[in-house]
Amino acid sequence: MTVDDPSDTGLLAPGWTGSPAASATSDTAYLRALLDAESALTRAQAALGLAPAEAATAVTAAADPDRFDVRSLAERSRAGGNPVIPLVADLTKAVGEEYGPYVHRGATSQDIMDTATMLVASRTLDLVLTDLTRTAQALARLAAAHRDTAMPGRTLTQHAVPTTFGLKAAGWRSLVLDARDRVRAVRDTLPVQLGGAAGTLAAFTAYGAEDALALPDAYARELGLTAPQLPWHTLRTPIADLAGCLAFAAGALGKVAADVLVLGRTEIAEVSEGSGGGSSAMPHKANPVRSTLIAAAARRAPQLAAVLYGSLVAENERPAGAWHAEWEPLRELLRLVGGAARDAVELAEGLRVHPDVMREHLDLTHGLIVSERLSAELAPRLGRTRAKELLTEVARRTYAEGRPLAELLAEEPELKDLDLSDLTDPARYTGSAGALTDRALERR
Repeated sequence: MTVDDPSDTGLLAPGWTGSPAASATSDTAYLRALLDAESALTRAQAALGLAPAEAATAVTAAADPDRFDVRSLAERSRAGGNPVIPLVADLTKAVGEEYGPYVHRGATSQDIMDTATMLVASRTLDLVLTDLTRTAQALARLAAAHRDTAMPGRTLTQHAVPTTFGLKAAGWRSLVLDARDRVRAVRDTLPVQLGGAAGTLAAFTAYGAEDALALPDAYARELGLTAPQLPWHTLRTPIADLAGCLAFAAGALGKVAADVLVLGRTEIAEVSEGSGGGSSAMPHKANPVRSTLIAAAARRAPQLAAVLYGSLVAENERPAGAWHAEWEPLRELLRLVGGAARDAVELAEGLRVHPDVMREHLDLTHGLIVSERLSAELAPRLGRTRAKELLTEVARRTYAEGRPLAELLAEEPELKDLDLSDLTDPARYTGSAGALTDRALERR
């Protein structure tokens, strides 16, 4: 029976535990991918006449994860430095004496390990793509519903000029769609690995292949992956591409989480998570747990990606350490992004928006949030110098006296005929936010 290592439960990883990605990257999932890679190799050789069809059937039937002990494989992998070596021994035994010699024939451990890693990545990215799509759909609904909901724009932590929540949500969606596109592009190009001992395919020629270059193509067809132009044992573009798209996805979702964490602070409370988490000490709290976990993933992802980029420096035809260093960071990246994408769906679909609070905050500066508009409107009437002097003085009095900007401006004789209530209304100074939101929502 298959036995998962108890350390694989995610006790210290609430961001990904219980997610579809956790299951897709478990030790059992990796075992399944390794067995899929091995059985597909035999089938590909059979398809090209390099192995009997009966051998392909026998190896495929024996490659059942439930027949192998993950813990035993893990412990025995120390001897050779990877789990393929003990797995090949167990699979060969399970296939039987007649067809056992066709297990792993011509391959090297890295062929199987890399191909299995691509299978795990492909299966996990499919799950991530589903969640990114759902998140984008939820954000589109928020953007459309709040197209004209005015709120303070904030730069360097301070009120800047008004914006709309619709534009903010549209921006979030744009980043999520960028992540989706990058993940999809990488997923669609993940390759099998097949090169033999030193990337020359020599063993397959020795076993009778007239055209060894046809074998990676057949192998890729068996697994639904792409065929590489060259064996990539030390040409780690696929790993770097995975690192890049996963780190970007984590950062894109992290931006959404960062904004929600700020806007959901008690003192701001312009948004709130649909169902917050509790506190062990403070019964009144509803913590923004989804955003917190996404933000944690976004903080960790770049460092994990850096390890994978570092493995590009792989010497000769088989690296000592660079390849091995990839396995755990890549799995953790897949898990982190898978968990963050799961949490992002819940966050976006359940997010509560509070337009009344946003409106209150627009008035916190008594109208000074539209000073940019007033500068533009008053300069032609008063001259640039006089307009600047007037607005500087009125701004000082607004802060000092706590009186609305419109009220103070109304006392100026030069402005008696202006509709100051309109000019100083923050909700009427959102520029092209609505049109920009509409444009963003045209993207599919």
